[in-house]
Amino acid sequence: MSVLSISLYSSFSSFIALTKHKMCIHFHTIHATAFTFLNVLSREFVHQPIIPGLPDDLALRCLAKVSHGYHGALQTVSKSWRRLLSSSDYANYKAKHGWIGDWLFVLTERSHNHWIAYDPQADIWHPLPKIPTSHSCWQHSGFSSVCVSNRLLVIGGSYAPHDPALSHIKPVITNHVLQFDPFKKQWTTVASMQTPRSHFACSVISGKIYVAGGRNSSSTSGLKLAEVYDPLTDRWEELPPMRHPQMDCLGLSFKCKLHVLNDLVGLADRNRSEVFNPLNSTWCIVEDTWPFSRAMQFSVQVIGDAQVYTVVDWGESLIKTRDNEKGDWYNVGSVPSIILSDHYRPVEAFGYGFAALKNKLYVLGGTALRWEESRGGRFDIRRLDVVRVCDPSVTPLKWKETRPMCRPSCGSILGCASLEE
Repeated sequence: MSVLSISLYSSFSSFIALTKHKMCIHFHTIHATAFTFLNVLSREFVHQPIIPGLPDDLALRCLAKVSHGYHGALQTVSKSWRRLLSSSDYANYKAKHGWIGDWLFVLTERSHNHWIAYDPQADIWHPLPKIPTSHSCWQHSGFSSVCVSNRLLVIGGSYAPHDPALSHIKPVITNHVLQFDPFKKQWTTVASMQTPRSHFACSVISGKIYVAGGRNSSSTSGLKLAEVYDPLTDRWEELPPMRHPQMDCLGLSFKCKLHVLNDLVGLADRNRSEVFNPLNSTWCIVEDTWPFSRAMQFSVQVIGDAQVYTVVDWGESLIKTRDNEKGDWYNVGSVPSIILSDHYRPVEAFGYGFAALKNKLYVLGGTALRWEESRGGRFDIRRLDVVRVCDPSVTPLKWKETRPMCRPSCGSILGCASLEE
């Protein structure tokens, strides 16, 4: 064998030996890595009970019954609870059993189109996810908010810039409808109204949403048009038009009929309202007495089947209810004044919300004027986050304060709706 052959053979043998050594090291590395991965994987997939000591189906039932106001605290207990409460399985389980809980939804002037919700069982306010809209930086007003089929719907309205310097820009009046699902805690867009409108009458009758009147950019004297939304089919259908156009109007569901009240009700010679009967799809004009004006945006609430309450905000803030047989109204009490810690006397609030939930009346937020003598005599605007509640069946009315609205929500109420389980 030549010297060259011996040299090549020696080099090749060394290469084979080195390769075997490296492969051995590499194999041990792969084996160790795989063993570590399998250990981690096994620990990850070892079943951990939702609540130790309880079967998972019973534990899921327990957590699904917990009121929505406590969900924020529950999600801090563990990662598994946070994953569970955020899962579609949890949402679907609650929806299957109809465990929606009680909700009071509110939008204020200072919240920048960010809705909040109140849980009366937990006495907790919490924010909803940001509402999806192409005009998120503009003020939303003139819309209607109602609850139907365990959903909150925000319907129509107008968007205008917050900045007074942009007041020359015309408001955008929309026909869009947004829906909040309390089970999934998500906003979605549903079918739009056939007609864009703001400041219109809206009410729920037999699981359907009826809208009528209002205004838009093509109508200077109001709209006659009306339509109805069926949440089961996600469709709007046109209704026969009203006899007269109604611009700034209020909708009231009373005895399974839609009452459209204009902004002149309460005046002696203008106590007319148009009434729609869904059974035969006809309108009629009714002479009636309603002791309030459109100035109170949420002035009418119905408790039970037909007990109507309203706030007469004409300097007295009286709460009245209606004798349904005689049609007369009588006082049940008044909205209490606001006590400011740095003011010498109680002050009256205005622009507050008025809502009914679980046979109780709520007065929410609003604005108050505080007189300041020391600063040359001027009014200081106070935007309120206070929430007061009473049982109207107990007289004299006994008001109590609940937890205030969560910041930055305060001031005048733009939207308010309640949902009961």
